[in-house]
Amino acid sequence: MRPRLLLESVVTTLVLLALAGFGAQLVDGALGMGYGVTSTTLLLLAGLSPAAASASVHLAKIGTALASGYAHWRFDNIDPKLVLRLGVPGAAGALAGALLLSWLSTEASAPLMAALLIGIGIFILVRYSVRPPRESVARISPHGRRFLVPVGLVGGFVDATGGGGWGPVATSTLLTAGRTAPRTVIGSVSASEFLVTVAASAGFVIGLGHAGIDWLAVAGLLAGGVVAAPLAAWLVTRLPATVLGVAVGGLIVLSNLRIVLGSAGVDGPAAPAAHLGVAVVSVALVAVAARRLRAARTPGVDPVDVHLHV
Repeated sequence: MRPRLLLESVVTTLVLLALAGFGAQLVDGALGMGYGVTSTTLLLLAGLSPAAASASVHLAKIGTALASGYAHWRFDNIDPKLVLRLGVPGAAGALAGALLLSWLSTEASAPLMAALLIGIGIFILVRYSVRPPRESVARISPHGRRFLVPVGLVGGFVDATGGGGWGPVATSTLLTAGRTAPRTVIGSVSASEFLVTVAASAGFVIGLGHAGIDWLAVAGLLAGGVVAAPLAAWLVTRLPATVLGVAVGGLIVLSNLRIVLGSAGVDGPAAPAAHLGVAVVSVALVAVAARRLRAARTPGVDPVDVHLHV
C-alpha cells in the first residue's frame, strides 16, 4: 500500500475509533456503565481477538477513567471511601480475570465473551425497563466492606473477562440497593474504575505481552474518551438514565448476538430474524421507559400504570 493511502487509512481508523470512544465514554460517564462493553463489542466486530480487544480497551480506559474520575470529583459526584472500598477488591478481581482470559484460546474465548456481554446487556435492558432502580439523596454511601468487597471482586473479574462489566455490576448493584444518591454512585464507580483498569491492564501485559495489544485502537478510544469525560460528568444529572440504560442494554445484546449465533451454527434466515427480534424488543422497551419517565413527571399519573404495550 502506498504511504499516502496507508496514512489516510490510519487517520480514518483513528477518527472512527475516537468517535466510538467518545460515544462510549459519554454513555459510561452519564450512566456509570457502558464504556467497556460498548468498545469491546466494536473491536470484536472489527476482528480483534477477545483478549486483544479487552486488553486494548482496558489500556485506553486508564486514561478515560482518570479523566472521568477527575471530572466527577470537580462536579462533587464522589464519595472517597466508597471509591477505595469498591475499587481495591475490584482491582484484585480484574487482575485474576485478565490472566484467565489471556490463557484461553481465541476459539474458546470469543463465544464465551460474547455470551457474557449478552448476559450483561440483558441485565441492563431488563433492569432499566421493567423495574428502574430507586433513587436516594444520600451523598455518603452507608454500605460497608461486607457488602462492597464481594461486589468489587465480581465486578472486576467480569470486567476483565468480558471486556467491560464493572459498571453494570457495581453501578446496578448500588443503585438497586437504593441507599446512595445516583450521582454519587455513578461518580464513585467511575472513579474506582481507574484502579480496576490498571490491574486488568497489568494482567493482560503479563499474559499477552506488548505484542498482543492493538495500540491504534488504544489511541483512538483514549482520545475520544478523554474528550467526552467532562461532558459526561456534567450530564450525569441531566439525562434520563432509565431510557439510556434500556438503549445501551439493547445495543450490547444486538451487537454480540452475531458471534453467539455463529458459534452455535445458526445461519440462514434464522440469524437475521433473531437480530430483528432483538431490535424490535429493544425499541419497544425504550418507548416504554420514555413513557414511564413522562408519566413520572406528569402530576396525577402513576408510572406503574404504564404497561409493556406500545
